[in-house]
Amino acid sequence: MNTVPDSIAARLAELGAGFNLPEVQALYEPLLARQPTDGVLKLDSQRYGAHARQVLDVYRPAAETTTLRPLLLFFHGGGFIRGDKAHKANIGWHFARQGVVTLLPNYRLAPEHRWPAGPEDVATSLACAHEQAQSLGADPARIFLMGESAGAAHVAAASLMTRFGVQGIRGAILTSGPYNARLERLSRAAFGVATPDPRNDAYFGTNDPEALLAMSIVEQVDAAPFPLLISYAERDLLQMQVQAGELFARLSGQHGFAPELRVIRHHNHFSQTQAVNTGDDSLSGPVLDFIARHG
Repeated sequence: MNTVPDSIAARLAELGAGFNLPEVQALYEPLLARQPTDGVLKLDSQRYGAHARQVLDVYRPAAETTTLRPLLLFFHGGGFIRGDKAHKANIGWHFARQGVVTLLPNYRLAPEHRWPAGPEDVATSLACAHEQAQSLGADPARIFLMGESAGAAHVAAASLMTRFGVQGIRGAILTSGPYNARLERLSRAAFGVATPDPRNDAYFGTNDPEALLAMSIVEQVDAAPFPLLISYAERDLLQMQVQAGELFARLSGQHGFAPELRVIRHHNHFSQTQAVNTGDDSLSGPVLDFIARHG
């Protein structure tokens, strides 16, 4: 497995675990500027709903095959209030080059669209993926969901709470997501989260801990067990490390799941996805292995 180059690992160690997205983007910009994109066909902004942000990009292997491929739906992060599929094009290029039809949806953002807009958009885009899979050379019975940060929260809610009607996925990958809105509200000082919180306050629309209980994924799990990979970065934001552990413990101890848990070494909250398709498979390697074993 190819891991983080020494020079980048040293810089990531200097940056630490704080909010350092601009620095991480600058670090990876030269690498992503020359990322490989050959062997992939891309379709831009295919509509899956009526809202302007309900569009997705399709990345599919160009090579002909008689075997239907697995399909991955990847949901970007952005703290519920920002983000765009174009910023994660490296995810699409990389997984398509590895033989996985990859869809990158946008979704509606807060504060205009609050809970539960995110998991609703996951469910809607998944329904579209089921309908279109075969025309894209993918197997509708081998669909995986993946999200990072806020996108992981949306995937977790959609797949672990039956109210959203998500069915027919082969597995899900949750990367550094927040899964307990009530905990974040009660632990802002410990986690170093600002008050007011531009993320959670905009999306959940309340600071009432009891109201947040109904919007906290770990408190609302009612789905039957399915294959699940939970990951977080070694230098992740503190609340993401805590919440990954809590979700793993709740699913394992209370709900009959047997989730996999991975720590993405050397990386921080932002670098782990930026590194995909740069020769560093710290994150993409475990994801491809998970898809191969369960797909």
